[in-house]
Amino acid sequence: MTRRLMLLDTASLYYRAYFGVPDSVRAPDGTPVNAVRGLLDFIGRLVQDHRPDDLVACMDADWRPHWRVQLIPSYKAHRVAVETADGLPDEEETPDTLAPQVPIIEDVLDALGIARVGVAEYEADDVIGTLTGLSTGPVDIVTGDRDLYQLVDDARGVRVLYPLKGVGSLQLTDEAWLREKYGVDGSGYVDLALLRGDPSDGLPGVPGIGEKTAAKLLDAFGDLAGIMAAVDDPASRLTPSQRKRLDEARDYVAVAPTVVRVAGDVPLPEFDPALPTEPRDPVALEALADRWGLGGALQRLLSSLRA
Repeated sequence: MTRRLMLLDTASLYYRAYFGVPDSVRAPDGTPVNAVRGLLDFIGRLVQDHRPDDLVACMDADWRPHWRVQLIPSYKAHRVAVETADGLPDEEETPDTLAPQVPIIEDVLDALGIARVGVAEYEADDVIGTLTGLSTGPVDIVTGDRDLYQLVDDARGVRVLYPLKGVGSLQLTDEAWLREKYGVDGSGYVDLALLRGDPSDGLPGVPGIGEKTAAKLLDAFGDLAGIMAAVDDPASRLTPSQRKRLDEARDYVAVAPTVVRVAGDVPLPEFDPALPTEPRDPVALEALADRWGLGGALQRLLSSLRA
């Protein structure tokens, strides 16, 4: 029987929870737990509404992999709080009251028995890309990051659920939506994104080539390779300014696909993706619930899991 897989871009969701749930939501000792409780409510609602068979909370073991930075040094550089040595991940700028909540989130997911997967030297996006490629059934990717639109594939039943307001209001992103919005399908989104650039990720893009121009170029020439071939063809329909800008951006265009495209070959650890119906460690979960005052959010998630 075909199983439906749900993949969570966990950091994307707990950041949304952090900014969407009041800071006044605190544990008995006064520690803020708004991101923890918000994420539990997110997962409970997702399970209730979409009933996945398998669910994986994908984690950023390295939010700024060195192999991407080597190719484009500006990649996420503006978000570095502390540079580290010896190949360790740089420390990311994180709100002071969010960082202490991440270990709590990890402990709660582990006690629940919800699979949590992160791999050294890779981002959560890469884990999601690899799991999507390995899946033999439909896949729902829950993320607030448009980069993962590149994985949308109607033929394989891969779609992105993009939260608009919490997770009760989700934009269901399939190929028809991508074509209407951007003029490309999932596989074409990488080319669009690297041409356009993305300031939030420190990707410069090709100067003077915005989203609409990138879409028009892809429509005219098929893909990035076709566009660059047109640069070398005096008879092509590129404008002089487009030809000049693309020619000057050759070094960037040569490496950007590797940076923008999610990895599909992450060495995954062994884990059980099956969505639990009961907590894996009820004693530990009860202790966490009491210590951090998880209350109704945890009970709502447990009810969704048992339904």
